[in-house]
Amino acid sequence: MMMTGAGKPDDPLTRPIAPESAKRWLAPQPAVRLHGATYLVGFGGLNVALIRTSAGLILIDGAVPQAVGDIERKIAAMGFSIRQVKLILSTEPHFDHAGGIAALARDSSATVIASGPAAAVLRQGGGDPDDPQAAWLERFPGVTKLRVARDGETIRLGDTIVTAQATPGHTLGSMSWRWKSCEGKDCRTIVFAASLNPIAADGWRFADPAHRQFVAAFRSSIARMKVMPCDMLIASHPQDGDAERVAQLARARTPNPFVDPGVCRRYAERAETALAKKLAE
Repeated sequence: MMMTGAGKPDDPLTRPIAPESAKRWLAPQPAVRLHGATYLVGFGGLNVALIRTSAGLILIDGAVPQAVGDIERKIAAMGFSIRQVKLILSTEPHFDHAGGIAALARDSSATVIASGPAAAVLRQGGGDPDDPQAAWLERFPGVTKLRVARDGETIRLGDTIVTAQATPGHTLGSMSWRWKSCEGKDCRTIVFAASLNPIAADGWRFADPAHRQFVAAFRSSIARMKVMPCDMLIASHPQDGDAERVAQLARARTPNPFVDPGVCRRYAERAETALAKKLAE
């Protein structure tokens, strides 16, 4: 393995991407048990979730490549090993959420699961020319060991079932994931939601008739998110107040500050407002 100028091994799967943006996304945040067998092992600006099952671990998203070491250390801090991860679920094929997946999959030997459109982009490490943000997006290490999940498909690992919920718009391959978590008799439905933010590179307009596919996808996903069973939300980028909720949860487990049966509906309503604003530009 080649060495960097700092004398550290040069790992092509963890070379930094967009270091200036990553400084904001990778704001320090302690690993914490969210509810039951669900943990947060991500950062102040990028969520990464871990689910413990009777047959191993499920990881959701992988942040940027340079975050992999921290994610693996946080998994260890929760009492587990990266080698216990059997499945990695992907929300969207953008470098900020999928950039670290190739290294995490290598270190764990896990199978990566994504939607069909996302899998095609993950394999080539980004570069989708039709993405609204294409002009801004960085390439990232391609993912090889992939399995495609259909909308509504249930992914079972041991005693845990995660349901794939297609929520395209931000990318046409965006997938959210839903599962049930129990602490004794207190059972909650948790949703790890892909972004519903209608953001695009300069010059790319949602109001352009050529882009009606993205607008229709957003509207469908927003409508779906409004009525999705949901007691707790993990958004791919943390929501306002999440850092305070993580700190509160680290101090005391009850009442759980993330329990909020209306949170997914409000997440969808904010996206609806943002889309209307984009269409008016």
